[in-house]
Amino acid sequence: MKKCLFTGCGVAIVTPMNADGSVNYAMLDQLLEFQIAGGTDAIIICGTTGESATLTHEEHCAVIRHTVETVDHRIPVIAGSGSNDTSYAIALSQEAEKMGVDGLLVVTPYYNKTSQAGLVSHYTAIADQVNIPIIVYNVPSRTGCAFKPETYVQLAGHPNIVGIKEANGDISSVAKTLSLCGDQLAVYSGNDDQTLAMMALGGKGVISVLANICPKQMHDLTDKFFAGDLQGAQKLQLDLLDLMDAMFMDVNPIPVKEALNLMGYECGACRLPLVALSDENRKKLTAVMQKHGLLRV
Repeated sequence: MKKCLFTGCGVAIVTPMNADGSVNYAMLDQLLEFQIAGGTDAIIICGTTGESATLTHEEHCAVIRHTVETVDHRIPVIAGSGSNDTSYAIALSQEAEKMGVDGLLVVTPYYNKTSQAGLVSHYTAIADQVNIPIIVYNVPSRTGCAFKPETYVQLAGHPNIVGIKEANGDISSVAKTLSLCGDQLAVYSGNDDQTLAMMALGGKGVISVLANICPKQMHDLTDKFFAGDLQGAQKLQLDLLDLMDAMFMDVNPIPVKEALNLMGYECGACRLPLVALSDENRKKLTAVMQKHGLLRV
């Protein structure tokens, strides 16, 4: 079996912004310490939730470097380094490797998309040019490009491709992937509300949006499952379901950034084209957070 980058809950962490739209590194430090204190098992930096699409290349690299230095080997740091341009994805992945990340999260090509054969060629080209583990990120709702379980089998033989963040919403497809790939690929849920279901099928945990505001609860959910406390894991999964849903009442990461702001972590606004929550949704978010005791007192 290939070595897992992590087991449990990794946080797809936000990138906090100052009022002028620049990256707020002081607040990023606070968020990283909040995650580590809460038991988070890995930091996933500069992913979708981290607004990688609107970070400049210089910002992207600076945020990764800062995170690696701040975390300082306490837990794994996994950097988003995907692109719809294979050459750029290779270059960014190589830069991240030089910065000392533990692994890479590489999203499927978006907009130009590709065929299943193209996916194999794209990921193989990247994996051949780095010496650290890669997690494939399948999120067809955002990219319009979806992996088939049979295609994962072709990548499973590459020593640097070790896992999948599966956000296709199709549990049957996940089951088939696990059946075909066995222990050659670690599968992580890309949807918080499917965490327990995927672990029950053999998944290794979750790359979580909700963990931004509930690091301990999401860590405990996965920890209880792997410790054999299925009832405890079930309770947490169901208790947190309304919060999980609230994180997607608008386009991610709009709700989770607003939630962090409500908790007193001044993460600022999202960069355009993402805009603030509507007043109606902000009231709904506030109510569910108040129910769970998450609002700043």
